[in-house]
Amino acid sequence: MKYALIGCGRISPNHLEAAINNNLEIVGICDIVPEHMDGLLEKLNIEKDAYKKYTNYKEMLENEKPELVAIATESGKHAQIALDCLDAGCNVIIEKPIALSLEDADKIIAKAKEKYLVVCANHQNRFNKSIQKIRQAVENGEFGKMLYGTAHIRWNRGQDYYTQAPWRGTWAQDGGALMNQCIHNIDLLRWMMGDEIDEVCAYTDNLNHDYIEAEDLGMAIVKFKNGSYGIIEGTTNIYPKNLEETLYLFGQKGTVKAGGKSVNIIEEWIFADNNEDAEEVKKNNSEMPKNVYGFGHTPLYKDVINAIETHTKPLIDAEAGRRALELVLAIYKSAAEGKPVKLPLTKCSTMDFVGRFDK
Repeated sequence: MKYALIGCGRISPNHLEAAINNNLEIVGICDIVPEHMDGLLEKLNIEKDAYKKYTNYKEMLENEKPELVAIATESGKHAQIALDCLDAGCNVIIEKPIALSLEDADKIIAKAKEKYLVVCANHQNRFNKSIQKIRQAVENGEFGKMLYGTAHIRWNRGQDYYTQAPWRGTWAQDGGALMNQCIHNIDLLRWMMGDEIDEVCAYTDNLNHDYIEAEDLGMAIVKFKNGSYGIIEGTTNIYPKNLEETLYLFGQKGTVKAGGKSVNIIEEWIFADNNEDAEEVKKNNSEMPKNVYGFGHTPLYKDVINAIETHTKPLIDAEAGRRALELVLAIYKSAAEGKPVKLPLTKCSTMDFVGRFDK
């Protein structure tokens, strides 16, 4: 299967590695900054001339006709590039978030259906061993009635991170901590707790990053339609470095905690009706990745390739990407309006919150 990568920044090595691990035919890589492409290949110890390089993705699509394209550019450019790829007949993997507005997410969903193409939102933590094991328990009903779940993302991002790529922290191209750093765990919480949300009540603030436009702290309570609740706490203010990303699930008959730097370790596994040895479960379903991106890209790619070949849906389709986006935008909206927000939302964008933290 012919594959191409658009965007060669911070997350791109994970994408290219996943493509290589899945034996894809890499027909091109693209970035508007040529040095980014060289840096990516260098990082993976790949020869400088191993793949064709483009600075114009439309030219690459036309010349190489890839069947699968990964989009790993600034978040604000995801939607337009995805629509162009779909128009060119390509299946796409879109780095999180799928878009920065619900209207754009809906356009991607509609276009994919019209063209009979696969779209995957890149929430790779769903493929963590820990998360797969927990999801199995959810689907088997081992928790009994779900009571509540919590997502904590306690990370650090300093000024160097934002200086390195000035689009970060802007409303037009990114959003803040919740949209960029925390959306993975927000996706997991929504997925585990039944997906359907009644309302969201939230606060957001910029406490420690006066050089960015968006939030560095978000706290929310989520009321799910099945009667359970969710608590979200996300920040990039933790001193002096990333502390943890944890997911707790509490049911009438089960308690689980996934922790580590990126929910990659099962730390608690207690069930009334599960005969598995808890220590064995923890040992066999925990991983220690070298960074917060984990090991999820390779199995995510495998899942997408299978979906393309079998004409089925990938585990994380465009609708799943939209749901994660919707919850972040609902948090922004509730915080900005100072009141609970009912879901579903039909229209909302990061651009609705321009000026929110201007002093």
